[in-house]
Amino acid sequence: MALRNHSTVTEFILLGLSADPKIEALLFMLFLGIYLLTVMGNLMLLLVIRVDSHLHTPMYFFLSHLSFVDVCFSSVTVPKMLENLLSQKKTISARGCLAQTFFIFFSGGTESCLLSAMAYDRYAAICHPLFYCQVMSKQRCVELVLGSWSLGFLDALINVLLAVKMDFCDAFIIPHYSCELPSILHLSCSDISTNFIVMFCSTIPHALITLLSVFFSYAYIIFTILSITSTSGRSKAFSTCSSHLTAVILFYGSALLRYLMPTSGSPQELIFSVQYGVIIPMLNPLIYSLKNKEVKSVVRRTLGKYLQSFL
Repeated sequence: MALRNHSTVTEFILLGLSADPKIEALLFMLFLGIYLLTVMGNLMLLLVIRVDSHLHTPMYFFLSHLSFVDVCFSSVTVPKMLENLLSQKKTISARGCLAQTFFIFFSGGTESCLLSAMAYDRYAAICHPLFYCQVMSKQRCVELVLGSWSLGFLDALINVLLAVKMDFCDAFIIPHYSCELPSILHLSCSDISTNFIVMFCSTIPHALITLLSVFFSYAYIIFTILSITSTSGRSKAFSTCSSHLTAVILFYGSALLRYLMPTSGSPQELIFSVQYGVIIPMLNPLIYSLKNKEVKSVVRRTLGKYLQSFL
């Protein structure tokens, strides 16, 4: 790579989603709209949680961090993709590619941990409501959030430090719209067995632990909901976790399908990458606001106040 003297590759070519200029123009408009909706939706959710004291609860504390991660996740790849859709020279520097890889790993790893923490919060709220304030104390919430950011950072740092040592002698074309680690590893002309082992040993346990914690949390939640005798009680209990369950299924489903696939640049691989890296960050604020009466009412009040101040 450019970081080593004997490497000849200083930049990579990102093939992107299409080579047809007409389709690229349509894709630019589409992804520009998605990106703007992602940023505005998540920033609005952050603002709403910040200004309304009724939302200063563990669930919304985690949700505020999830919204911030979604903005970061989308901002890592989409602006460069938009630039390449308008450019004939679809390149990214070697250092820029490594930086993008690091932040994709960092954002994705942190998001999976936050989703796991949110599942634990829903478990505590539904299965142990009398002890909820003790179980989800402010200190516990801060520890879970710090742990999420730390694990995401550690996974990214370990894998990217090893990637810096790789050599890229001739291959420099990435059949993707971003620098995801599996796509980069296949371009290296040096021994990457250590990279694969470290990536496997860091990401698989990370994914399995967070996924299993979500699974067991919801297994207990479903068992508790089914034990509720009243229909209204069941409906209310389910409504408190339906938004999060939807977000979990979308994120883990697309991410697992993407990384279990062989790296080939196939249309299916690109679709799953776009889904978890671009679409889901846009959908999360919609999922958590449209299905949540508290958030919808606060959004209406907040928008009303701002509109009155302008008028």
